[in-house]
Amino acid sequence: MGNCPNTDILCSNAAGTKFAHIQVKTFRPGDRTCTVGMKAEHDYGKNFFWVLSGIPEPRSPKAFEYYIIPSEQMARRVRAGFEKWRDTPGQRGQKRDETNTIRAVHLPPKINPDGWSIEEYRNRWNLIEQCVGVAAMQAGRRTK
Repeated sequence: MGNCPNTDILCSNAAGTKFAHIQVKTFRPGDRTCTVGMKAEHDYGKNFFWVLSGIPEPRSPKAFEYYIIPSEQMARRVRAGFEKWRDTPGQRGQKRDETNTIRAVHLPPKINPDGWSIEEYRNRWNLIEQCVGVAAMQAGRRTK
């Protein structure tokens, strides 16, 4: 577990030859944001994904929600959103705290401060499948 401190789940293909690292953050469906922290500003590479998981309260009629976001996109957008927040005066005109360590992603239907919506990543499990070669293997089987 100490070998991959930023990885909650290590996913591989059946042969164990290709891997995807997954960092999971949770929220309740209906929340306005999902807190991701400062490490979301770092691009961990093409084999790293953030999965924002909306887990409903017990007996809630709300459905589970999943957003599968590549590390590069998350890093770029979280950094841009934080910089825009930091550079915009607060409600009383005050300067924002540059040392603030909180980073959050706005959840649909809300839009992030830089204009980004994560809606395009809803249920995009295919991104992880492509990373570990599962989709290519399945497509190859269909053509034979």
